[in-house]
Amino acid sequence: MKQCPETPIRWGIIGCGNVTEVKSGPAYQMVEGFELVAVMRRDEAKARDYAKRHGVARYYTDADQLIADPEVDAVYIATPPDSHKIYALKVAEAGKPCCIEKPLAPDYADSALITAAFRKRSLPLFVAYYRRSLPRFRQVQSWLADGKIGEIRHVSWQLSKPANELDLSGQYNWRTDAAIAPGGYFDDLASHGLDLLMFLLGDISRAMGICLNQQGLYSAGDAVTGCWQHESGVTGCGSWHFGAAKREDRVEIIGSRGKLVFSVFDEAPVIIINESGERSRFIENPLHIQQFHVAAMAAHLLGGEPHPSTGETATRTAWVMSQILGQPGE
Repeated sequence: MKQCPETPIRWGIIGCGNVTEVKSGPAYQMVEGFELVAVMRRDEAKARDYAKRHGVARYYTDADQLIADPEVDAVYIATPPDSHKIYALKVAEAGKPCCIEKPLAPDYADSALITAAFRKRSLPLFVAYYRRSLPRFRQVQSWLADGKIGEIRHVSWQLSKPANELDLSGQYNWRTDAAIAPGGYFDDLASHGLDLLMFLLGDISRAMGICLNQQGLYSAGDAVTGCWQHESGVTGCGSWHFGAAKREDRVEIIGSRGKLVFSVFDEAPVIIINESGERSRFIENPLHIQQFHVAAMAAHLLGGEPHPSTGETATRTAWVMSQILGQPGE
């Protein structure tokens, strides 16, 4: 799909909740060649309020109406993962490009089904694994490609945090509902990092792991440990614990001549340690953190430049997640 910048691609958002307030929604209004023309939320008052505050012309309480709107060229699905499949298949049937929040679906099978529907119709499908587009991690990719730490041997990632007030309260949270996110916060957070590591180090060819519920605070898992191998032969391991004493987010990529240390989520510098010594560089993230991801979608749709995060890459991430969680039939 190619259009001239004089004819912007008009987007509609299904699910204008918190993630769209700052992280993503404004980017669709800022990026040249895109317009945000419609939003949908089941709560009419909240949909109306979002549209008014963000200067969006139309709002809906029915996703089908937004998808069918002839003045909506493309759709961004920003709802919880258990609803992604039903909306995505409708968008594909309508013949419109789509961006879906991560993870693509709660399991690998549904992820593959969604991707196949868009592939069958030769429609662009993007997934909001926006770290692939962030300058910080593009710089990490460049350092690796330039051999700053030699040949890559191994990667490890430790992510832990204490239970939060919502966890301890017993109130409902879809992120820890096993029916929506079997791995709990692992599904929501580790998906970002594992996807990033495949962007940096190539696809993972095999993976395995253990998923437990140690605290009994909710139905999903709260402690996950995994190991894997990239197609290149690089080995990897990770642990994700959501009932720890303190927060920690540390990735180490070990090479034959040094290592890189960085955080997936924290605003922290990238540290390089090699024969030249130790040095660090801080690269600030944008206020609207999906800005570069959305700009890359515009470059893809308007100029044919390949986007780094597609249904195909996100489905591979879903497969890795399923292997670590030990989901049956994957």
